[in-house]
Amino acid sequence: MKDLIARFFGGRGHSKDDAKQRLKFLLIHDQVDMTPAQLEAMKAEIMEVICRYMDVDKQDTVFRLERLQDKVALVSSVPVRRVTSRAPAHGAA
Repeated sequence: MKDLIARFFGGRGHSKDDAKQRLKFLLIHDQVDMTPAQLEAMKAEIMEVICRYMDVDKQDTVFRLERLQDKVALVSSVPVRRVTSRAPAHGAA
């Protein structure tokens, strides 16, 4: 499970700050009530949609859950190399 979490959120480390970040993740994870597999599937789906419109650096892409006051936010950083196509206009077929 640790490997899955590390893959989902990127990077590995052994510092005190990394341990604190892992603990925060676990606490937020409990509140969101999603399994690591569900989080990984969500990340894959989000990346699939983004990649329809942009060429991105998947290696440096980061997704994480953060606690913001009384809410949990999915925060991401997706480095874009270039836009490959434009999204269709809203309501267009």
